[in-house]
Amino acid sequence: MESDEMMLERLFTYHPPKGDQNGRYDRISVAAQDFAQTILECAPSCEDRWIAINKVREARMMANAAIACNELQ
Repeated sequence: MESDEMMLERLFTYHPPKGDQNGRYDRISVAAQDFAQTILECAPSCEDRWIAINKVREARMMANAAIACNELQ
């Protein structure tokens, strides 16, 4: 089991892309932007629409972090 200190180091260390990671980051970004665009086009202009778009942004960032921080080989 990973210690708390090791987990913090893994989470707060830069992990340069390797292998096919760049391509997967790109796929996630395109899908997130498409979804955010759909929200922009379908939802009325209001605070909730911008919150939804920010949640898509957060999901994109977390998906990228999942790749970067959990593929250490």
